[in-house]
Amino acid sequence: PEKSFTAIVGPSGSGKSTLLQLISRLWDVNQGEILLDDININQINSDKLCSYVSSVYQDVVLFSGTIKDNILMGKTDAHDDEIITAAKLANAHEFIIQKPQNYDTPIGYGGMLLSGGERQRLSLARTLLKNAPILLIDEATSNIDCSSEVLIQQALSLLSKDKTIIMIAHRLNSIKNADNIIVMENGKIAEQGKHAELLAKNGLYAHLWLQQKALC
Repeated sequence: PEKSFTAIVGPSGSGKSTLLQLISRLWDVNQGEILLDDININQINSDKLCSYVSSVYQDVVLFSGTIKDNILMGKTDAHDDEIITAAKLANAHEFIIQKPQNYDTPIGYGGMLLSGGERQRLSLARTLLKNAPILLIDEATSNIDCSSEVLIQQALSLLSKDKTIIMIAHRLNSIKNADNIIVMENGKIAEQGKHAELLAKNGLYAHLWLQQKALC
């Protein structure tokens, strides 16, 4: 649904990433259809679809240059106030202003001078600057520390009021407040519902939750 937070979870190899790639049309479906505003996405021009959708991936791609340079890749003609707003929404502004040169701080090759959590929040800020209505996130919190995960969760919670978020999650803690959770198994949807509803079913989601409840 529009302006909601949908999470996709499941064991490794269950089809989570494939589902996200189909939504963004990295692959086209062989059967059935995917609708965007009741329109088959195969009928939407690729450039137009790209303007609707932004993606944040587990393996963040950053480039040599400054923090500001990398955020600007989301919108090359953005003003400074737009950049700062995007960084604040991504909970990145606070760590940025603590850097020696603030937004003009070099980040090194691939962002090597930043922590994993900082790289992920910088990637999220870049994506938010694009301001697409649909945000696809592929396990953005799986390789970061718990404090960074909390900051990203807070950012996503605020964003879901204005954007449609579809997120693959490895850490179930990060999506327990999602509006809808889709549980994948062997390429199919095994369960679907809210966190409490899925726990009550005592099925696959409950099993995955018990395995992870000691984390964060």
